[in-house]
Amino acid sequence: MVQFFTIGTAQVKKKPNVILIITDDQGYGDIGALGNRIIKTPHMDKLHDIGIRFTNYHAGTTCAPSRSGLMSGAEGNRAGVWHTIGGCSIMREKFTIMPQIFKQNGYSTAMFGKWHLGDSYPYKPEDRGFDETVVHGGGGVGQTPDFWDNDYFDDTYWHNGTPQKYKGYCTDVFFSEAIDFIETKKDEPFFVYLSTNAPHGPYNVPKEYYDLYKKDTELNELQKAYFGMITNIDDNIGILEKKLEELGIKDNTILIFTTDNGAAYQTVKDGKSKYVYNAGMKGFKGSAYEGGHRVPFFIHWKDGKIEGGYDVNELAMNFDILPTLIGLCGLNNDPNSGRDGRDLSPLIKQEVKDWPKRYCVVDNNRIQQPEKWRSSAVMENDWRLINGKKLYNLSSDPGQETDIANKNPQKVEEMRDAYEQWWAYTSRDFGHYEAYPVGVPNIKETTITAHDLHTFDEVTWDQSYIRDPYSSKKPALGTGYWMIDVQEEGEYEIELRRWPHESNLGFSAAVPQLGVESSWYDIKPAGVKLEVEKVILDIEGIHMERKVDMQKKEVKFKAYLSEGRQHLEANFIGEDQKKFAAFYVYIKKLK
Repeated sequence: MVQFFTIGTAQVKKKPNVILIITDDQGYGDIGALGNRIIKTPHMDKLHDIGIRFTNYHAGTTCAPSRSGLMSGAEGNRAGVWHTIGGCSIMREKFTIMPQIFKQNGYSTAMFGKWHLGDSYPYKPEDRGFDETVVHGGGGVGQTPDFWDNDYFDDTYWHNGTPQKYKGYCTDVFFSEAIDFIETKKDEPFFVYLSTNAPHGPYNVPKEYYDLYKKDTELNELQKAYFGMITNIDDNIGILEKKLEELGIKDNTILIFTTDNGAAYQTVKDGKSKYVYNAGMKGFKGSAYEGGHRVPFFIHWKDGKIEGGYDVNELAMNFDILPTLIGLCGLNNDPNSGRDGRDLSPLIKQEVKDWPKRYCVVDNNRIQQPEKWRSSAVMENDWRLINGKKLYNLSSDPGQETDIANKNPQKVEEMRDAYEQWWAYTSRDFGHYEAYPVGVPNIKETTITAHDLHTFDEVTWDQSYIRDPYSSKKPALGTGYWMIDVQEEGEYEIELRRWPHESNLGFSAAVPQLGVESSWYDIKPAGVKLEVEKVILDIEGIHMERKVDMQKKEVKFKAYLSEGRQHLEANFIGEDQKKFAAFYVYIKKLK
């Protein structure tokens, strides 16, 4: 039923609600309706069957760059995010992003789950246009910026920036909180961004969902947990849809389901899986091949006549979604901070036959400075140029098995030219990193973690490496710097820690392992004692050293900082004289 509201004596059709669901590391082939014969996804299947589905829709090859493109409507790399760690996963502040546009148009806005585009002001979701947020830190539950010792169950998340304990499994919590928000906003237009961290690893899942696949001999142990996580998401989608129906707002709600990149390869890499379904595509998450970035995209809106279960086969990108929603919802598109996407609504509504030709590029540049042609795919309709050298046509070779570059030199040159233009356009700001402002009025303290350290060494991006830096293949004990932007000249306190504030642990602490023994649960290692003799702080000409009392929790410095962008280096010196960056840095202006 179409809903109306009254302005004066005129009845005006109510703007549609929008719910955008995006899952993490769920591939195109991880849905029953798309050919997976084992996985149980009845609600995703239903949305596929009744909605409009894009068959040639592409996200980034990894988490943060994909989300950057989706939120900004710009090329993810150009919006400042080409990596998932190392200070290169912070979306540029200058872009007016999706929730800001909705908010400016009278919508209530909320997000639940994974952000992965900045963990301190002004980059957090509540700083970027969301009225209500319940989020974890970093790129996944249990990563370095996340609340200490979160493990998917009964965790502490940030509710509008304040830590709050929640009961239950992470996906259940995020959906439950979204439903609570929707109930309070049912009489006004709302935008909800429901961004699950599942089924991203670690593959921690309620036992009953693992048990759904427990006896399936074609799956390895991680696949059983991974599929269980997806079925848990699917069940929550069913609960959400039922609530929308009960509230009488389902028909005037645009419901979107998509994912952020291709399936996680680690679920099948042990060689013990007998069932590997990737919808006939080559490559997994991170790959320039189709399986790394072609993902499902389903959309349904009954009142807007976006239904019927048909395919849109034209090339579409995740940065098209913001301009598309602007078009579908009739939003004021101001300010347009430089979007690159197209409005796909004419395709969705079947109002166009000849869609203009376009070239699009995805890549995987998970390094400090992007490299030209690195793990890249140039796309044009069914054509794919991989790494500037290998050419495929998906219409005759969907698995990208036969390189036809030598037979089509003109096409290769044409697509290389398209890449050159793309690179010149997207690379203009690659040398400029976003900085964390410090000394901002009303912001008591700025937290910076090793997750965002600019370095060419191993990054301490997960709490496993805080516990035991030697648990990774290479010791996660790198050196580097952070970019800060001092907002007000004056005296500052800079506090360095090995463990985060909320852990209440001292330098000498050695914590027990976290997790339960099972065939799939990710156990975080016991924390080893790291002997630290002294700490060194360097900020644009300021150099200070201090010995460490291992019985204390922190080392504090006071420094007079001038305004502007500055490099901050904060290093521990171990008993073997090895230098490595502090894991946690807290900065506040003194009165």
